[in-house]
Amino acid sequence: MVDILHRIGVTSSPEAVYAALATIDGLAGWWTEDTEGDSEVGGVIRFRFGPGGFDMKVLEAEAAERVLWEVAGGPEEWIGTRVRFELGQEEGYTIVLFRHEGWREPVEFMYHCNTKWATFLLSPKKLVETGKGDPAPHDVKISNWP
Repeated sequence: MVDILHRIGVTSSPEAVYAALATIDGLAGWWTEDTEGDSEVGGVIRFRFGPGGFDMKVLEAEAAERVLWEVAGGPEEWIGTRVRFELGQEEGYTIVLFRHEGWREPVEFMYHCNTKWATFLLSPKKLVETGKGDPAPHDVKISNWP
């Protein structure tokens, strides 16, 4: 199995970053405007991007520390993978360690998703630091895939 890994630093509190990662309004402010569902543990959040999207089951949501989802609906390559955000503090930054874990193999779609996650992860940073993120459909387009 292979994972996508990223690290970002946000000049804000872990509580503010957590709100961007763990609430429907926060998620709609940086990932996709078409976000709905239940962000509590056991709930399912639906993220839509034009013709498709993802359904994430919330496995963990520990305030200012961690968010963990399991992909319950979406592209075949994503089903059963997990998306993890771990929060820490370091020298005035909230550090977000991101992991999209459990890919069966590094297929071409994983290359695309790795780059897309990198561009999207700048959006919660921007949202928390400036008050405005770049959620879909305002995100950076990198290829013919959504």
